Amino acid sequence: MLCLDFFYCGALMLCCTRLCGALLMPAHGPTVTEDTFPSTETSSASTVAHHDPRNAACFVDDIFAVLRDAVGSDGELANGSLSQFGICTASGSSSGSVLLELAKETSGNQRHGLEALHPTGVLLAEEGERGTLVLTFDLPPSPLLKLSPALLLEFESPPTGGILDVTFTSQSLHPHAQTVCILGETRYLLLTGKAAEGNLHQKWRISVETKSPDMSQSLKDILIGGTSGSNISMVPLLLFSGETGTDTSSSLTSSQTSFLCELKRFLGDVLPQDPRESSPLLRDSLQSLPPLTLGLSSSDAMLAGLINSSSITIFSFSSWSSVFQVHRGELTFSPALLDELKQRLEHTVGKITEVIREEQVGQRATERLGRLKDLSAFPLKEPASGGSQYRAFILLKALQTVARAYEVQRGLRATRAGPSNPARANICGLRSLTVSLDKRLGLPNTVNINNCHGSCAFPVTNGNNHAVLLNFHIESESVDERAPCCVPVAYEALEVVDLNEHGTYLSIKPDVVARECGCR
Repeated sequence: MLCLDFFYCGALMLCCTRLCGALLMPAHGPTVTEDTFPSTETSSASTVAHHDPRNAACFVDDIFAVLRDAVGSDGELANGSLSQFGICTASGSSSGSVLLELAKETSGNQRHGLEALHPTGVLLAEEGERGTLVLTFDLPPSPLLKLSPALLLEFESPPTGGILDVTFTSQSLHPHAQTVCILGETRYLLLTGKAAEGNLHQKWRISVETKSPDMSQSLKDILIGGTSGSNISMVPLLLFSGETGTDTSSSLTSSQTSFLCELKRFLGDVLPQDPRESSPLLRDSLQSLPPLTLGLSSSDAMLAGLINSSSITIFSFSSWSSVFQVHRGELTFSPALLDELKQRLEHTVGKITEVIREEQVGQRATERLGRLKDLSAFPLKEPASGGSQYRAFILLKALQTVARAYEVQRGLRATRAGPSNPARANICGLRSLTVSLDKRLGLPNTVNINNCHGSCAFPVTNGNNHAVLLNFHIESESVDERAPCCVPVAYEALEVVDLNEHGTYLSIKPDVVARECGCR
């Protein structure tokens, strides 16, 4: 038998109009040791959970997206949702009904206002002769604990092995004993708890056991990632459903964060994936111009240049942290430029909608694009706020990148089908070349930089005087000289939009994408 201790002493709260959650995750501060949480039992081993969801700014928003995707177009749980959440059967399952309720509450395009509170410590200890596992969370008291929570446990990595039935038993659960079915496709476990009574410094002690003692090691492998594991491999989240009210002061932050998290998911869904493997490019090896801040001080000339730029844009989400929740990107366009932004965005959204349909990217990408449109929409009667202008601009740049990526992909398909004029196939000219970027750089993680291939024999293609004379000299006198080479003679820059807790920055890396070839 294994035991999980949930200790409520302090945390950051996640609240919305009808959905709230207390996120359980380690806070910054001293490393938690056994002395921090003294135990009455003998500890044979202990470890601190190093997984810190605060370093992933979209952790909570991603959970809400998963819940939203659990509902099908008919308003019922989609195929695979039960196994994804460890629910054995929909018939008579309290967890199944709770999952459906939570999923429906997150199905709107506008995410509710959320706030996050962090625990002061997390401890996993293996105690007693039988090696009982005890997981302790230190959280602050909260009035939300007076509501009936749903406990969601997220796997850090997919579980391996066959089907495993696990029973959770606790006086803090309702019903007290609940069985989950862990499969290869299970990513979350959903349990239903009961409201706290009296003192909100509540301690949950949940016993966890399998039907067969032979499965105990498999259960331990799932919870701590194997016998050699040193980290807790499940991240817990408490969700509360009910009328709790909202904090309107954080509505701008919530919509901004939700937009950027949805954008990150959309780009991951819709951008073409290159199956070829290549060595990643180190980010610092690319030369850059001084970074520009995208904010209220950005000039119209700068913004107009970015709107009209044909350069590939990379979106870097790599340096997000918990402080990202206060990110307040804002822009101020002139009325004329704002009208141009609206028109371009409307046209590009229509273009990408058609691309998604033709390329059969999937319904989820269409739904994500719809939410992005709603989150970046301008008000019909009031002037557009700086935040909505910022979101519309970022969405436009993202969709321009998606459109260009699919243009390149279609060009590659046409090239593979064979040149229209075989006689010109070996003449110096541009060819597509896709290279991998460092994963830290962002989305997309590959970029088509083109390259030049072909013959520089007479007549010289786009050659300068030196190349023409050199080619004539070699052909007439058969001397041992370097012949003119087919090389790039004009380039486009790569734009990297860096989104972090301090703001939005644009880094321009010149001479990245070859756009014209010549003989030199």
